[in-house]
Amino acid sequence: MSLPALVPAGATPPRPPPSVAPAVPGIAPLTPAPRASSGAVPSIPSVAPIVPPVAPAAATAVTPPPTPAASTDLGLDIQQLADLESRCAKLDQLDYFEVLMLERTATPADIKRAFYRESRTYHPDRFFHVDSKELKERINELYKRVTEAYYVLRDDTKRKKYVVDVTGPERAQKLRFTEASEAETKAAAKKEQEEQIGTHPKGRQFFQQAQKDADAGNWSAAERNLKMALTYEPSNARYKERLAEVQKQSQDEARDKGGSFKIR
Repeated sequence: MSLPALVPAGATPPRPPPSVAPAVPGIAPLTPAPRASSGAVPSIPSVAPIVPPVAPAAATAVTPPPTPAASTDLGLDIQQLADLESRCAKLDQLDYFEVLMLERTATPADIKRAFYRESRTYHPDRFFHVDSKELKERINELYKRVTEAYYVLRDDTKRKKYVVDVTGPERAQKLRFTEASEAETKAAAKKEQEEQIGTHPKGRQFFQQAQKDADAGNWSAAERNLKMALTYEPSNARYKERLAEVQKQSQDEARDKGGSFKIR
C-alpha cells in the first residue's frame, strides 16, 4: 500500500488550479478574481440578466374601411351620375312605374316613398350652384317626369286607368299622362259617379237620403225618397234596383212581425 507524499514541514502546499465553469447562454463567463490581499473582501463578478428571446409579433390583418363612392363637385357621386345618364337616355321608353322604380302592384305608401327618395336626390334646387348647363337640363328633365309620375300614380282613379293603358297594345302612345288623358279620366270618373248616384242634383239628393234611411232601418222613408229620386231620373237603373231592394226588405220585415204592409 502506497502512501501519499509528505509535504516537508514548513512548506506551503500547492494550490489546485482554478475550476472554470462551462459557458451558459446569456451569462457572462466567470473569471477567477485576483487573490485578495490579507484582510480584503473579494469582489463579486457581475452577472448579466437572462433575457428570453422575444418572437416578433405576428402581423395582424387590418381590413381597410369601405371606400365611399367618389364624390364630385356636381352634387352627385359617380354612381348617381351614371344612373342619371342611363335613365335620361331611355326616359321616353319608361312608364311612370319604371320612372319611380316601382312594381305595378305598388301601394300608395310605396309610391310616396319612391317620390321622396327621388326628390332628395334629383330636386333641381340642389344644383343651383352647378355651372354645367347640360347637367341641369338632364336633372330638370328627370325630375319633371318623376313629379308627373307621382301626380298620376297617387290618384287611385288615374292609376287604374294608367295601368290599363300601359299594359295594352297602345302602350307606347300612353306612357305620358297628357291633357287628353286628363279629360278622359275626368269623363270616366263622372260617368262612374253618375251611374252610382245619378246625374240630376235633386235625384242624387233624394237617393243619398234614401241610403241613410235604409242604413237606419227606416224602410218606409227610404222607399219614399227613392220614389222621389225617380221622379227626377225615371230611367236611372240604379234607383230602380235600390227601390226594389228596399221594398223587399220592408216586406220581409213586416212578414216577420206578423203584420201586413201595403206598398203605396
